[in-house]
Amino acid sequence: MDSISRLCAWFERQCVGEWHEDHGIKIDTIDNPGWSMKADLAGTGLQDKEFPEIRVERSQHDWFVARRNDQAFEAFGGPMNLNEMVESFLAWTE
Repeated sequence: MDSISRLCAWFERQCVGEWHEDHGIKIDTIDNPGWSMKADLAGTGLQDKEFPEIRVERSQHDWFVARRNDQAFEAFGGPMNLNEMVESFLAWTE
């Protein structure tokens, strides 16, 4: 299963009750150029799970950072690093 399908499956598993009304996953572009990703963790099985920060810097446009920020997973990366960002989240969830 590809990364996007696995991310969709994780999201679907969280959509029990009203979680999806107040929480979710956001993927957007940033001006570096690159990507940002945020996944709300409140109300999930991950809300208390530790996540060691990941910081990869290969070049000006090949980089990503993934970390936990309070009740959210967040990641930022270069224009070609979105898949790596999503994979870092999925590896932690599985």
